[in-house]
Amino acid sequence: MEFKRIPPHRTHAQNRVGDKPLTKGLIIGGVVIGTLFILVAPLAIIFIQAFSAGAAVYAQNLKDPATLHAIWLTVLTAIVVVPINIGFGIAAAWAVTRFEFFGKNLLITLIEIPFSVSPIIAGVAYLFVYGAQGLFGPTLEELGIKIMFAVPAIFLASMFVTAPFVARELIPLMQVQGSDDEEAALSLGAPGWRMFLFITLPNVKWALLYGAILCNARVMGEFGAVSVVSGNIRNVTNTLPLHIELLYHDYNAVGAFAAATVLASLAVVTILARAWVERYDEGRAEVKKRMRPGGH
Repeated sequence: MEFKRIPPHRTHAQNRVGDKPLTKGLIIGGVVIGTLFILVAPLAIIFIQAFSAGAAVYAQNLKDPATLHAIWLTVLTAIVVVPINIGFGIAAAWAVTRFEFFGKNLLITLIEIPFSVSPIIAGVAYLFVYGAQGLFGPTLEELGIKIMFAVPAIFLASMFVTAPFVARELIPLMQVQGSDDEEAALSLGAPGWRMFLFITLPNVKWALLYGAILCNARVMGEFGAVSVVSGNIRNVTNTLPLHIELLYHDYNAVGAFAAATVLASLAVVTILARAWVERYDEGRAEVKKRMRPGGH
């Protein structure tokens, strides 16, 4: 016997916004037009302007030594920062979801501070801590250690702005999953490291990969904090976003757009990777299910 789903009856006063055809069309049309003009058009202009002088000029701009150095420094920053923040995110999620201690909610709030603080403010704060006139500046100078306006400052600023990305993905998932599987493994005699490698990590692998993708994209595109602490020195501390600004100020618009295509391509790859991870991330679906009213 086949059952047909009967739609819920609504009175005229219970209609949602957009249930009427005209309103629905206006909302959908407004969103589509806004997406095209605000998001798609600027991305399209980047590639159109980059190739406006021909493919040969585009390739020549990308082969410029300053551009290649900026790309290399951006990749190096991601290679250093992303693994550190993955480790921090795993440790933070483990501490918050597996231990009870005073100030746990405060710790969660502190981890998410970079989401609410302007990157410019973060860069200025690092200047006051590690700069020549900062808190540790004189001591670092005596030891011959240079952090500000050097590559280490880029690493520090990038770590600050991307610190919450992995932790924020892991904490809600590990709270929903609980520790039953881990307790079972320990009760069967599994060592702690073996339990972590073969029980905990497989359970959170998609959320971990998702957070790492977002962290990597933000590291490569970070501008504000890095511009304050790096000194923006060409061929020394110039990451790709800073190099694009320099090229634009040099009236080399085609070169700036050519360099921008690298970041735009990275954004497209990130979106595709994110969609792929979301497709297989059953844990994310479980978290969303539990967060719905009446979810179990």
